[in-house]
Amino acid sequence: MDVLLRLGALMLRTGNTAARAREWMEVVARKLGFDAIAVSLTLDSVTASVRHGGTWTTAVREVGLPGVNVWRIGELEQLAKTMKPGLAPGDIAARLADIESAPPLYSHMVLAAGVGVASGAFAFLNGAPMLEMAAAAIGGGIGQWTRLWLIRRHLNQYGVAAVSAVVASGIYVLAAIAAGHIGLGSARHPVGFIASVLFLVPGFPLIAALLDLLQHQTVAAVSRLAYGLMLLLAVAFGLSIVVAIAGIDLSPQPALELAYPLKLLLRAVASFVAGGAFAMFFNSPARTIWAAALVALGANELRLVLLDAGMMLAPAAFFAALTIGLVTVWADQRLSVPRMAIAVPPIIIMVPGRYAYEMIVFFNQGKMLEALQASASCGFVIGALAMGLAAARFFRARE
Repeated sequence: MDVLLRLGALMLRTGNTAARAREWMEVVARKLGFDAIAVSLTLDSVTASVRHGGTWTTAVREVGLPGVNVWRIGELEQLAKTMKPGLAPGDIAARLADIESAPPLYSHMVLAAGVGVASGAFAFLNGAPMLEMAAAAIGGGIGQWTRLWLIRRHLNQYGVAAVSAVVASGIYVLAAIAAGHIGLGSARHPVGFIASVLFLVPGFPLIAALLDLLQHQTVAAVSRLAYGLMLLLAVAFGLSIVVAIAGIDLSPQPALELAYPLKLLLRAVASFVAGGAFAMFFNSPARTIWAAALVALGANELRLVLLDAGMMLAPAAFFAALTIGLVTVWADQRLSVPRMAIAVPPIIIMVPGRYAYEMIVFFNQGKMLEALQASASCGFVIGALAMGLAAARFFRARE
């Protein structure tokens, strides 16, 4: 029972969905010799009742602070899949301890650099000029390093998110001011400002909550959704402080003008880089990073081409997310790569950052009508992304 509960708790703590955790707990329970199992999962606890020899036993285990670790998800699923029936629980516990204690694949400096590159690429994808790209990259990189430094000191996650948002967006503003003083021009593009905090978007918890809702894991989904929304509110709080102090200009800024073939090429490169960098941010192994980067390239390029052709934002986002969902279903079935590992990085770079930013600023300024308009635009696009991923689930083969 202890081994079984520890497996489920580790899967939830590393970001896996409750539906997948339940599936693998049932597989392992059969291999351990239990006759039947009933599982109840929330974001912070695992409860299991098992039957063996006509006797039922129930036990509960705390999950601990949630996080994201794609490598650990893959190792846990591989352990559950390849474990032979009759294996001693002590051997399983030793393997779980090895997986749990394994160090991250990348150093803090590498992760900070990767987030910086991803933030700059996201700024470019949303039309920001070169100076704004550089400022967003600097802000994102320093913000991520600050976040990791605070997490190592075991501080409150919501406080860490708010402070990291202040640092990342504040560095962006300082870079803009410095660029103006040395004659490089202004870097106060709203897209660059929101790109600097893109790494704080809780994509894994929110998408996991959506997938759990589709699998009728309602309690786990609602608790994880509440966790993700609290993180978003903390980030919004941090951003609102910088907005109030710096007085960011919301007037439309001209997008970077390029020849269309060159724009297609550069957007593909930026999508590939951003998708791969965010996959690395989730501690993905090299194989998964390449897969996520390629999916981001294809899906985001499709979305942008549809927008160029005159399609509205929400339908274009839906078809891009549907493409991502179909690829992840295939990768999960054929390549044994966790769906979440490939789906989340491309989805994050499609987040409607400008509308989210406008919503925060307008609410902070008391402009309710403008804030509601921005909220509706943001909500439609995010809803379309969610529906695209959900629609792809209908093509999943029954197991």
